[in-house]
Amino acid sequence: MQTCRRELLDRTLTWNQSHLPHALGGFGTFSNEHRPHRTLEQAAPLRPRPEPISVPGQIRAPEVRRRDRLGGTLQEYQYAA
Repeated sequence: MQTCRRELLDRTLTWNQSHLPHALGGFGTFSNEHRPHRTLEQAAPLRPRPEPISVPGQIRAPEVRRRDRLGGTLQEYQYAA
């Protein structure tokens, strides 16, 4: 609840009663499907953990793409394929 309040509700002006469930749903999806969680070793709850890279030669600088969610209140970053 504190994360939702701090990252969404403290930064968002809720226009009406129908806007609040939309914003909370978007934040819930973001939090469970994308946002890294420290206790899950930087994995999201609804995503599998990435396999660790054990061979140093396989490590390379990734290309990262950013996508704004909820009008730019939240930013989602993904590795480009």
